Amino acid sequence: MKNLCLTALFLSIALCTWGQERALDSIFTMLHRQYQFSGTVLIEEKGKVLYEKGYGLANETTKERNKANTIFELASCSKQFTAAAVVLLQRQGKLNYEDKLAQYIPELAFWNDVRIADLLHHTSGIPEFLNDMKAPEGKRKIWTNADLVQFYAARKDTLQFETRSRYRYCNTNYVLLATIIERLSGMTYAGFIDANIFKPLKMTHTFVYNRRLEPRKIKHHATGYIWTVNSMDKTTIDSKDGASNPVYYLDGIVGSAKVNSTVGDLNKWITALKNNTFFTQEEFNAMTEITQTNAGKQVLYGFGLDVRKGEGKFSFGHTGSWDGYTTFTYHNQVKDRTIIILQNFSQGVVPFNNIMQVLDSTEITPEYPRKIKLSTEEMQQWAGNYKDHGDSAAKHLITYKEGYLFYNTNQAVWDMRFFPLAVNEFKGIRQGGADAIMRFSKDEAGKVQLELLQNGKVIGTGTKE
Repeated sequence: MKNLCLTALFLSIALCTWGQERALDSIFTMLHRQYQFSGTVLIEEKGKVLYEKGYGLANETTKERNKANTIFELASCSKQFTAAAVVLLQRQGKLNYEDKLAQYIPELAFWNDVRIADLLHHTSGIPEFLNDMKAPEGKRKIWTNADLVQFYAARKDTLQFETRSRYRYCNTNYVLLATIIERLSGMTYAGFIDANIFKPLKMTHTFVYNRRLEPRKIKHHATGYIWTVNSMDKTTIDSKDGASNPVYYLDGIVGSAKVNSTVGDLNKWITALKNNTFFTQEEFNAMTEITQTNAGKQVLYGFGLDVRKGEGKFSFGHTGSWDGYTTFTYHNQVKDRTIIILQNFSQGVVPFNNIMQVLDSTEITPEYPRKIKLSTEEMQQWAGNYKDHGDSAAKHLITYKEGYLFYNTNQAVWDMRFFPLAVNEFKGIRQGGADAIMRFSKDEAGKVQLELLQNGKVIGTGTKE
């Protein structure tokens, strides 16, 4: 009888896991077919990998597919490793979180109240280098961290707000942390985190890679893609603007991005974090602490990690988007659940709510709608130029290509793609799944009317000419 009960229990668990795998695959397959997902997923719970699968192509030229061992640029998900290196230097007694920035980068002494803790928590008020540093005129040059320090040392920018008066996410903070790491360790940023984090954790497919500054061939490395303008084909950002594009001339800057990894290696990292096998409990507490501004407002950002806490709640993770890559790491400490999603397409979405519903065995409310099939004639009937109702000089330009409607105006290249939800309603493919709808109708005179909606609100209308 006991054996029968155990057999029934194991069968029940197996069926539940199989059902979850099937539901998850259905979600990601749909998104992939709708050009909303291309990448690799890993989901683990209580030490067991429940789901691990790749979708789409890692390389559009070679046709290599995304798999569990595919390597992706992590974009801003790199910041947690920069912060971890700072923790290790603090452990070694080489710095203190309360130390001033000027102690280690005296060139920026005019930001005299900024501490290392402010860089970690994004409460410094330092300007955003992505907005400030432009392509060098008349030459092909790739900026590095040293160039960034010299750039701000020469400009002597005032802070954008009083330090610790508010939280504002800023990539410059983590570039400066990487510079501090290099100056204190006597090693390159890449060398330090490889020797002190990646190698000890056996993250054998994780490294810093500046693919334009120091290009090399890397096996199973995914190429990041964006749309080709007014097409359903994909291309790289390099082919768009070349050396004048930020992804080119900022390629040598590290600390805020540039770590590359696989879902499996990131799972090793998160496992080490959650189990305190790499950092002490005290260090982990500091890394995931929710601090406050001077005004007492919560700062929900720890050391390179977005942190959420509450009654029965504790999670940490990060997101990233850069150079055709979209990344997501998440761990729920209460449920002991990890979700890692790495994508090599700028318009990729993360069906987080649906993943949680599947894992919790609750009713699934579709997070992203499913494309329906319409004939070419049914779609082409809406193509044309629509005179805007609010601006007599403006026109909405709707074209049909390859089963999708494209939206632009005579004043700007929006290059947006829409797929059908109904004969007269179309959903936009946008980064992060941001809501956009085009709706068509005919008035009593038979003229075609256009409505543009954002988050359910009409933001534009027009009549077909």
